Parts: sequence; structure tokens; C-alpha cells
Amino acid sequence: MRTVALAVLAHPDDAEFLCAGTLLRLHREHGWEVHVATMTAGDCGSADHAPDDIAAIRRAEGKAACDAVGFTYHCLEVLDLRVRYCDWQLERVCRLLNAVRPTAVFAHSPHDYHLDHEESSKLVRAAAFAAPIPNFLHRPGHTEPHPPLAAIPHLFYCDPLEGKDQFGHPIPPAFSVNVTGTIDAKADMLGRHESQRAWLRKHHGVDSLQDSMRAWSAAQGAACGVAYAEGFRQHLGHSYPQSNLLADLLGAV
Repeated sequence: MRTVALAVLAHPDDAEFLCAGTLLRLHREHGWEVHVATMTAGDCGSADHAPDDIAAIRRAEGKAACDAVGFTYHCLEVLDLRVRYCDWQLERVCRLLNAVRPTAVFAHSPHDYHLDHEESSKLVRAAAFAAPIPNFLHRPGHTEPHPPLAAIPHLFYCDPLEGKDQFGHPIPPAFSVNVTGTIDAKADMLGRHESQRAWLRKHHGVDSLQDSMRAWSAAQGAACGVAYAEGFRQHLGHSYPQSNLLADLLGAV
């Protein structure tokens, strides 16, 4: 049986920071096919390159990070700081789900520091619900390239950055996954986003993305008794799958 994990996050390097360790475990331990999609190509992520130039660089970095571990990269080509819940962006995410046909989908926390993250979260939540609906993408005289999903996939929200909302209030995970065995590969993936070093130093005051990721993963791990962990919450609203597929496969810590 084909099993697929799809992470749909806002920007190149978000998946590498937030959930790549778990994706690597699904891929290595259970043979899952893994896809990583970004809403944008990161066109605002530089003080030195023009938007089209940095977008091309960051697409290539996202692909290189995925290629290194056997994942597939997609970019949905929305512009930075223009991600919003609207018809055309929702349809684009829905078509991605119908093409990839995921068993489990990973999204940003509904509350986060960045509006691109929060709007991406809404879009992915809605697309997971809409993708099995035959009439959602129906247009007279138009045939979709991929059929609707058979069912709503499992939906998991990654931790918000630094585990807090825009007011600084903590958002603890519902459960965590031990990623101690994949932390080095996760760091290698993140290191392939070379263009972000200078940008994050200038705009975010972050000197090393890999060091920050390791520190955050270690903090999450310390909270549950392992060296490194990634935290998640599962969408458990009406009609979404109720079983915790991640915990069943990988264990919850």
C-alpha cells in the first residue's frame, strides 16, 4: 500500500526546521513517500538579491535539501507576505493534495509569529477537507487531472516557532516525536538553505539556523526525556481522522 506524507508549509526551510526529523523517520523506518511543498519561493528572503533571483536560489535550495534525502519538493508560487486564504490559493493547495494523495498532511500551527504561516495553516486545513469533495473543483467542460481523494487525510500541526503565539503565550504540543536519530540529517537538510544565513542574521537576529534548530529540538526533547524531539497537535474536528497515526507508527514521547 502506498503511504505518503505531505508537508505544506509557507517558506523554504520551514519544513526542515519544524518537521523534517519526523518525515525522515516515516521515510526511513516505514518506507513512506515524502513530499515537501512551500507556499512561496521565498522572494523576500534577501537584502542582496532581487525577488526573482532569490526565489530561484531558494527553490533550488529547497529541491536540493529534499533530493539529499529522497523527498520530492514542490513550490506553489505564491509571493512572500501575500499568502492568504482565498479561492485561487485554496484551489492550488487542493490540487496538490489530489496529485500527491497523502495519507498524512503536516501544516503550520494555526497561531504563529508570521501571518504567512497562519494563512498557510488555514489553507491546508481547508484543502484537506475539500480534496475529497467531487464538486469542489468542478467546472463545466473542465476535467481535473487528478480525482478527488478517497477520504480526508490525517492532519498534524507543527509547533509554532519558539512554541509561542504572537503574544508570547506558550502553545505546548499535544505529543512529541523523538527525532534524535534523524537530527543530523535534518541539520544537513537545513544547511542546504545557504542563502538564508545572511538574511536571518540581518532581519531575524539569528546567527545560525542550524544551531537554532538544534537548540529548539533539544528544548522540546528535554520536556519529554529524549535528546531531540518535534512537537505536534492533531486536527481532531468532526470528520477528520481521529487515530493518532504518528504516535502509532513512531511512538509519542
